[in-house]
Amino acid sequence: MKTANTVTRAAKRPIEVTTDGAASAGARPAQTYAPVQTRRAFEAVADQIRGQLASGALQPGDRLPPERELAEQFSLSRNTVREALRSLEIAGVLEFRKGATGGAFVREGQGDAVIAGFSDLFRLGAIRPADLTEARLIVSVAATRLACQRGTEEDFETLRENFRQSELAVSRGDVQERVRINLDFHRLLARTARNPVLIILTDALVQIHEQMLRVISPLPEGPVMSSRRRLLKYLSARDEEKAAAEMETHLKALQRHYLAQQAETKRPG
Repeated sequence: MKTANTVTRAAKRPIEVTTDGAASAGARPAQTYAPVQTRRAFEAVADQIRGQLASGALQPGDRLPPERELAEQFSLSRNTVREALRSLEIAGVLEFRKGATGGAFVREGQGDAVIAGFSDLFRLGAIRPADLTEARLIVSVAATRLACQRGTEEDFETLRENFRQSELAVSRGDVQERVRINLDFHRLLARTARNPVLIILTDALVQIHEQMLRVISPLPEGPVMSSRRRLLKYLSARDEEKAAAEMETHLKALQRHYLAQQAETKRPG
């Protein structure tokens, strides 16, 4: 297992790590930063740090050199370097830790920035409800197929437990809780597919869906619960074609329901 390397020195003295954690030459590229001279210097700094990630000189878990050392290498002020690091933090590339062993660290792979970006695009109107439902159809059907191929019995039991919790919410007449649990089903399904891109896309699309449900009513529980029950049966049997068809049918019904409501809200009066 590869041990995360903590990088705290200048690029002239890189630490190169092998798979067993021992230092050796040629195991990975050294971090090298060039002086920056540009009107928007912090962007050039951020680009160079991204370049270190692309080359493998920086990896998840690594700590960047202190601001002072980076400022010397870039021939810039510490304020400019700090601005670049903050921009990478906002983008989800870096995280800051406090304390004696703190500093700027490369984050483990996460989709927070993608999810936040999708949500902002929806708020700005760049992603419309029709775009959302169409994308969910594509992503969820693909996730369903992969879940049939890759899911374990433990995964399927987790999905069944989600359905049981949804049934309890229905019995209590708790619509909001039922909707929340049903949306979580899609997140769990994406994780069962074991594809990190599908997981991130699903998380982003579900979050937008949650925003949309603040102004549009959800699909009635009857069709949702019936479809979910059939889908679980097909998943457990690993019947990829029937499971994918069931998911497609359900999401197309959802699409018609939401778009009809959207059209209704646009009518005069």
